[in-house]
Amino acid sequence: MKTILPLLLLLFCGFSFSQTTITGTVVDDNSQPIPGANIIIVGTSTGNITDFDGNFTLTTNLNPPFTLQASSVGFETATEDITSNNQKVNFILKEGNALDEVVISASRTPERIFESPVTVERFGLKQIKNTTSADFYGGLENLKGVDVNTNSLTFKSVNTRGFATFANNRFMQLVDGMDNSTPALNFPIGNLVGMTETDVLSVELLPGASSALYGANAFNGILFMRSKNPFDHQGISASIKRGITSQESAGDNAYTDLSFRAGYKFSEKIAAKINFGYLKGTDWAATSETDKINPNNTRANLDYDGINVYGDEVSANIRTEAPASVKGIIPDVVVSRTGYNERDLTNYNAESIKSDWGLYYRPWENDFEVSYVGKIGTGSTIYQGTNRYNIANFFQQQHKLEFKNDNFFLRGYVVTDKAGDSYDMVFTGININRAWKSDEQWFEEYIGTYAEATLGGATEAESHAAARAQAESGRYLPGTPEYQAAFNRSINDPDLSTGSKFQDASKYYHSDANYNFSHLIDFAEIQVGGSYRRYSLNSSGTIYTDLEGPIDYSEFGIYTQIQKNLELNDDLELKLTGSVRYDKSQFFDGFFSPRISAGLTVNQNHNIRASVQTGFRNPTTQDLFIGLDAGRAILVGSAPENLDRYVRTFNVSDEGQIAFGQDATVTQTGRVAYENSYTASSVQALSDTGNPAVLEVSNPDIIKPEQVSSAEIGYRGKFKNLIVDFSTYYNKYKDFISQEVVISPYYGTVGSPDGLAVAAIANKDFQAYSTYTNSEADVNSYGASIGLTTKVFGDFDLSGSYTYAKLDFDRNKYPDFATNFNTPEHKFKASFGNTELFKNFGFNVNYRFSDDYFWEATFGNGLVPEYHVVDAQINLRVPSFKSTFKAGATNLLGDEYFTAFGTGFIGSMYYVSWTINNL
Repeated sequence: MKTILPLLLLLFCGFSFSQTTITGTVVDDNSQPIPGANIIIVGTSTGNITDFDGNFTLTTNLNPPFTLQASSVGFETATEDITSNNQKVNFILKEGNALDEVVISASRTPERIFESPVTVERFGLKQIKNTTSADFYGGLENLKGVDVNTNSLTFKSVNTRGFATFANNRFMQLVDGMDNSTPALNFPIGNLVGMTETDVLSVELLPGASSALYGANAFNGILFMRSKNPFDHQGISASIKRGITSQESAGDNAYTDLSFRAGYKFSEKIAAKINFGYLKGTDWAATSETDKINPNNTRANLDYDGINVYGDEVSANIRTEAPASVKGIIPDVVVSRTGYNERDLTNYNAESIKSDWGLYYRPWENDFEVSYVGKIGTGSTIYQGTNRYNIANFFQQQHKLEFKNDNFFLRGYVVTDKAGDSYDMVFTGININRAWKSDEQWFEEYIGTYAEATLGGATEAESHAAARAQAESGRYLPGTPEYQAAFNRSINDPDLSTGSKFQDASKYYHSDANYNFSHLIDFAEIQVGGSYRRYSLNSSGTIYTDLEGPIDYSEFGIYTQIQKNLELNDDLELKLTGSVRYDKSQFFDGFFSPRISAGLTVNQNHNIRASVQTGFRNPTTQDLFIGLDAGRAILVGSAPENLDRYVRTFNVSDEGQIAFGQDATVTQTGRVAYENSYTASSVQALSDTGNPAVLEVSNPDIIKPEQVSSAEIGYRGKFKNLIVDFSTYYNKYKDFISQEVVISPYYGTVGSPDGLAVAAIANKDFQAYSTYTNSEADVNSYGASIGLTTKVFGDFDLSGSYTYAKLDFDRNKYPDFATNFNTPEHKFKASFGNTELFKNFGFNVNYRFSDDYFWEATFGNGLVPEYHVVDAQINLRVPSFKSTFKAGATNLLGDEYFTAFGTGFIGSMYYVSWTINNL
C-alpha cells in the first residue's frame, strides 16, 4: 500500500495537471454578446457553446498548442491559437449575410445558400427570435415564395408553387429526418404535434420538386425542421407567451403558449434532452351563412346550403318524392332540410400538448452518434377536407433510432396516430336532424302539408312556409337537453348513417439511409441512399374500406448523387450536380427521377444556377383506399381491389319501379363510379336543357402516379450591402392527379342506345361519386420570385420579396377536373427592423400582400379576396436575467381576412412573451 498509494496520487496529479482550460467571450462587431455560439477545438469534436452573456469555458485533455474556432449562424467564423493553459480568448465575429448561411437540405450535404444548386429558403435562430408571428411556424409565411394557408389557429398548411388544399400531400415536412405527416390523412397537420420553439435550431424549405433525393412525397416542396443536439446546446430554457386573439365572430379570447427545454451532456459520450410544449386558445370561428352554390341565396330559400351550416346538405326534389296522388300539384323544386350553424357544433377549442425526449450516445467521443428520439403529441383543432372536422384529442407518436456520423446516417422510425374524439361536423348536423326526425318523415310531412295548403287556396310561397313549419315541428334546438343528447350520440358513433365519429389508428414504418463517399474519393462528392416505407391503414371502415381489417402496402426507393467543383480560373468556379432516384410502389411500375444542375460562381459574389429535374408522386392512401360518404358525393379510392370493397344500397324512385320495372332498392359498389358514370357537368346541362344528347360518358381511368418536369434558373448575388436572390421556373405535369365528380345511374348502362341510364338520370335515380383519377389535360405552371435584402440608415434591416405564380390549364375544356391550384398570382412581402435599435432593444415589422385568387377544393369553391397584413414586435434583452421580453401583434391593422374558402376569418393576435436562457 505504501508503494501503490504514491503511484495513484502521482497518476491522479498527472491527470489533473493534463487538463487544459480556456475561458473567453464571443461578441459581434458592435460588442454585443452572441449567446449560443459554437466553440470547438479544430480537428476534434470537443467543444461548448456560449451562455446568454456570450461567455464560455472549455476544458480538454489536449495540451497546447491547438486552434480554437468560434462560429454562429449569421456571422463569419473566427479562430484563435491556444498556446497555454488558462488562456483567455475574446472572439469578435463579423456579421455575415444571408448568402453565407449553411443549408443541408438542397444536396443532403452542408453548403452555403450561395452555392446551393436549387432554390432554398432558410429560417434560422436569428429569424426565429425576431419573428413578428406568435410562433416560429407562423413566421414561415414571411419567407419568399411561401404560402401559409390558415385552416385554424393550430393548423396551418405550408404551400409552395401552388396545387394545394389543406390536405397538402404534395408537400413533405421532416422533423430531424422524420416525416411527421399523419398516417390517417397522409399529410402534415402543421405544427400541431411538431416542434417546441425553444428546441428549434433551424428551418429550411425547398420549393418545387425534390423527388430526386427525397422520394415521392417531396413533389411540390419540402420543409426541414432541425432541433438542438444536447451535446451542443445544454442547459434549461423556457418560454411563456400570453395574449389574446380578437375576432369579430368569436370576440376576445385568451391565448397561452408555453415551451420548456432541458439538455444535459453527462460526459463526452452521453447526452440527453427533453422538451415540452403547451398551447391553448380559441379558434377562428367560421360563421358564414352564404350559400355554397348560389351566393345570392339566403336561409329563406328552399334549397339552401350554407357554407358553415350543416345538415342542410340533405335535400330532395319534392315532386320526385311525392306520391302519385298529389304529384300533379307539387312543384318540381329541390328543398333542403334546415341545418345547424357550425358554432353550435363545436366549442372552437384550439389546444396542443406535445413532448419529446432524446438519448444521444457517442461511444468514441467523436462524430459517430447513436440516438433514440421519442415524440408524442395531442391536440384539438379544426380541419377542412371534404367536410369540416373537429379534430379533438388527436394523438400522434413517433419513435426513431438513428446511427450517424459526418459521412452517413441510418435511421428507422414508426409514426402512429389515433383520432381521439374527432368528428365530422357536417354529419353531426345531418344526424342530429335524423335523430329527431328521419329524412323520409321530414319530406313526407313537407309534401303532405304543401299539398293540403295548396288545395286550401294558399299561394306557392304560403304553402312552402306552412310545409316547412310543419316539417320543422319539434326540431331539436341548440342548448336543449334533446339537442345535447343527440349531439353526444352522433359524435360517439362511427357509422355515418347515424353518427359522425372520426375513427382511426393507422401507422407507417419508415427507414432510410445515406452514405457520402467524399472522405474516400477525391475527384467528386458521391452519395448513395435509399428508403423503405410500409403503411398499415386502420380506420375500422370509417375512412378507408378496411372494415374487415387493416390495409397494408409498401414502397421503396434508392438514389445517388454526384457533385463536382471545377475551378475554371481565379474568378470562375463551376459546380455540377447530378442526381437520380428510382422509386417503386407495390401497386405501380417504378419511376426514375433525375436532376441535373449547374452553378457558376463569378468573383465570389455572384452565382448563376440552372437545373432540370423530374419528380413524381404516388397516389396517396386516400387516393387508393378511401370509401367515405361525404354527403354531396361518395369518395371512392381507385386501387383495383378497392372498387368492390365499397358497397352501398340505394332506394329507387316510384317512376323507376313502375315505368322501368326496377326493384325498390339497388346495391352498387364503387366500381360503378369508374365504369358506369356520366360527367357531373353534363348531368347539370341535361337538367338545364332537357336534352339527353348533352350527356357525356365519364368512366374515369383508375389512378396512376403523377409526374412533373421542372426547369429552373436562378441568381444569387451581392452588390456592396445589397443581396439579391432571384429564381424562375416552369413546371409541366403529366397524369395530373385530382378528384373528378361523376354521376352514376342506379340502372342502365351509360352510352347504351336503350336509354335506360338516361331515364335513371331524369328520374333522379343516381348517385354522385368523387373519383380519384388522372387528367388528360395539359396542366402547366410557371412563376418567378425575387428577394432583396439590405441595410439602410446604418444598422436597419430592410428586405422585400415579390412572387409571381400562374396556372396554365384549359378549364373550359375540362370543367369537371379540379386542379386545386389555390395560389395568388401576385404576392409581395416586406420586413423592416433593427436587432439593436439601442442597447439590448430591437424591433421588427412585417408586411404581406396577397392578390385575390380562386380557391378550389372538395369542401367548396370560391374567391379569396386580396388582403394586406401587418405584423410587428418589439423585444428587450435583459442579460442579468438571461431573458428576452417581447411584445407583438399579428394583423395589426385589424382587417379580418381568410386564405381559403369555408374557413373562419383571421382576426388579430396580441401577445407578450418571456423567454429564458434560449441559446
